[in-house]
Amino acid sequence: MQSPVRYLNAGDTALIVEFGNDIDKALVDAVNALREHVKQLHKQGHLPGLQETIPTFRSLAIVIDPLVISVDEVKATLQNHPVSAQQNTSTSSNAWRLPVCYGSDFGPDVESVAKATHLSTDEVIASHLRQTYQVYLLGFQPGYGFLGDTDPRLHLPRRTEPRIRVPAGSVAIAMKLTCVYPWDCPGGWHLLGRCPLPMFNAQADRPTMLSPNDTVTFESIDANAFNALEKDRINGVIQWSSWLNHSSP
Repeated sequence: MQSPVRYLNAGDTALIVEFGNDIDKALVDAVNALREHVKQLHKQGHLPGLQETIPTFRSLAIVIDPLVISVDEVKATLQNHPVSAQQNTSTSSNAWRLPVCYGSDFGPDVESVAKATHLSTDEVIASHLRQTYQVYLLGFQPGYGFLGDTDPRLHLPRRTEPRIRVPAGSVAIAMKLTCVYPWDCPGGWHLLGRCPLPMFNAQADRPTMLSPNDTVTFESIDANAFNALEKDRINGVIQWSSWLNHSSP
């Protein structure tokens, strides 16, 4: 059963609307629905002073200009104008296909994941490829998308010993989620492969490839294809649009 919605003040500049305590698609969808609803209320003039909305797995932060509208007024507006079950609250989204070179040095944890899940290495890779993932939110690093849900057979806790360095582009799993690391950094997820596409570009009009509510599918490539795309990435000639299946308005 879904927990009652909670309204939490974050000072005088933000209201946090909290839907629960779990990583669950239903909660993520509720957050996305409210996020779109808030945008529509702002367009209709019900929420003047709206600055931005910040989604998490289970809550939405509504950031405001307190000189224009108060946190209490935002709460009252949301209660007086609730999200309707019949209302179309789907946000615009992109459908991406991301190339991944699985196993070997690109995905050093495939064999340990296979052992832990009682699957073959081919079944681990096939299970990861089979899903269509939703971008639940961006966080941890610029461009880092938390994608769910993985095949239940691949649900594993984080590694007991995190790595000091995870290479940029690493495709990993933990719990119900999968991700692509945008940068070299420490990390404790299980590495299945590596994607040669850049997840973040500070010079782009939209610096992150992924956005909340986008969908992602992965496609397997071999080492030669990876190296060719990696060369294109280094030379700055990869166009994100080439890996876009479609977008919705």
